[in-house]
Amino acid sequence: MIYGATNHPLRPLTGEIKALAALGFDYLELCMDPPHGMAENLRPKLPEVRSVLSGEGLGLPVAHMPTFVWLADVYPSIREASVTETLKALSLAAEIGVEKVVLHPGYLTGLMNFTPDIGKGYASESLDRILEEAARLGIMVCLENMFPRAGHMFRPEEFADVLQKYPRLMMTLDLGHANIRAPKDRTAAFVRAAHGRIGHVHVGDNNGQEDEHLPVGAGRVDVAGGLAAIKASGYDSTITLEVFSPDRKYLAMSLKKVRAIWENIKP
Repeated sequence: MIYGATNHPLRPLTGEIKALAALGFDYLELCMDPPHGMAENLRPKLPEVRSVLSGEGLGLPVAHMPTFVWLADVYPSIREASVTETLKALSLAAEIGVEKVVLHPGYLTGLMNFTPDIGKGYASESLDRILEEAARLGIMVCLENMFPRAGHMFRPEEFADVLQKYPRLMMTLDLGHANIRAPKDRTAAFVRAAHGRIGHVHVGDNNGQEDEHLPVGAGRVDVAGGLAAIKASGYDSTITLEVFSPDRKYLAMSLKKVRAIWENIKP
């Protein structure tokens, strides 16, 4: 197992790389949001980024596609712009050498709350295009489970259906998201629904109502139980800690806790 963390997109990326390496992480999950993670802003800085990554000994196997886009929006122009931004990020991720990307499935907002089937259709159309380009670039797409406010893709059965529809698609299992307004066994249910197709894992904590990204142990997420279910499925790849406390001592503490939990899970 290797452990990573995300950069803060409002801070210069090279400084983020150095900070995360100093905390003992194995890799960076590149957050490709504006301003510093946006594709057109990042591309001119690639030589410097590669040099700093190499110098710090930090890998870059995972990138997170743009978060603040609307892949299921009611307006065709907004959906198109959102897909365009995602495809630009995907292209740059391939150029950097990223192996897999995290993708949000698209939020059902506004009118889509009243016509969810239409919204899901729009999300599926966007996903079709993204998966086609990812296949051409040789990148694995890991669709992330969401939370009820997203409108869809927060139930295990939804993932069972979408994974069956798209044979190349994998899942990002976010333990924090699986704890929001959900039954206690939801993470285990996601593991079963994935049928061995978990491609990436996110770990953060919350109190069960909102996506707070608390330090591990500060909320109510059963991290030990979730990781035990994931390990029992045979998964042994990347775990990204999504702990967004201003004081990164809590991120370092969370890394230590998660390492210990994983290592002490009995086969």
